[in-house]
Amino acid sequence: MKTVFFDVDTQLDFLYPAGALYVPGAEHIVSRVAALNRYAAEHEIPVVSTMDAHTEDDPEFRDWPPHCVAGTAGQQKPAATLLEPRTTIRSAREDFDCKGARQILLQKQSIDCFTNANLPALLDQLKVKSCVVYGVVTEICVRNAALGLLKAGLNVMLVTDAVRSLDDTKCAQFFQEFAAAGGELTTVQQVTGFSLPV
Repeated sequence: MKTVFFDVDTQLDFLYPAGALYVPGAEHIVSRVAALNRYAAEHEIPVVSTMDAHTEDDPEFRDWPPHCVAGTAGQQKPAATLLEPRTTIRSAREDFDCKGARQILLQKQSIDCFTNANLPALLDQLKVKSCVVYGVVTEICVRNAALGLLKAGLNVMLVTDAVRSLDDTKCAQFFQEFAAAGGELTTVQQVTGFSLPV
């Protein structure tokens, strides 16, 4: 069974207090995301890292403050979460070949990674059967990724100690919704065998 790790939106604008759309406490999951990504690389498991890549006047900014504008520092990922070699897949449909890439940066302009027209073809190309999902924001972009992958017929595990939410009540509701839909809740230690400080 081919497994892929989904590292959702772990970008500077979300992860740190100086970020344009900081998720309180998100800096505390960076070491966990890095550990998961490293584990994947060491075990030849591809990592798909979804990334907001907005224009300066992006329509999403009617609902959210401007953030993750393509090319800005805030749009980047922390160095500890990056793998080599890596490739980038833009949102518009395009031909791509991710052979040999340990990390695929999947750009998007929406809270739903499935708005990237290339994602279904990427899942096919990687022959994905199982996904391990983590990142931010739990009840928004992580939710859309996890439920979308379940709807695509994949086995999905959500790493509950490598996500961060804005609303704890909505997060708890999502965990229930996810489990009821057939998803599995797990932890960094269960996935990797690593014991990390809380």
